[in-house]
Amino acid sequence: MKTKNVLLASLFALSLLACLEGYDDDVFIEPMPSSLYTPVIMERSEFEASTTLESPKSIVNSGKIYVKDNFLFINEKNEGFHIFDNSNPENPINIGFIKVLGSSDLAIKGDILYVNNATDLVAIQPNFETETVTVTKRISNTFPQLFSPDGFEYYNLQEDDIIINWVLND
Repeated sequence: MKTKNVLLASLFALSLLACLEGYDDDVFIEPMPSSLYTPVIMERSEFEASTTLESPKSIVNSGKIYVKDNFLFINEKNEGFHIFDNSNPENPINIGFIKVLGSSDLAIKGDILYVNNATDLVAIQPNFETETVTVTKRISNTFPQLFSPDGFEYYNLQEDDIIINWVLND
């Protein structure tokens, strides 16, 4: 019985040594990288009701510029578009802001604006007299969810969640 216990203890010790063979405690395994940003997430029902025409505001984080007739449309990244009356190019007048969350680009045909609205493509008809916008068409899930500015994708979304922006972590 004593021999059996010694044999089992020896096998256990050898197994332990085999596991430690080649172990170098100076080797550091880097953790998986993660984004420096946190997604701003909105439920689809709230997201789809968020496109509005608002009063003019200052440009903070400008993106692309689109010129149509006497108007300038300047993107506020992932927020919407500033609208300027450019009848006098020496003195453009800020006349409004179309809030389109997750937006970065637009195209215009006639009086319809075609805008990426995070994952959706929307057709918008602004009415400056009544200070309203009408979403005339929405094609859901045309585009993938927004990636973080440092290139990461967020995987923990619920079915009806939309990423509308990313904010830098503190």
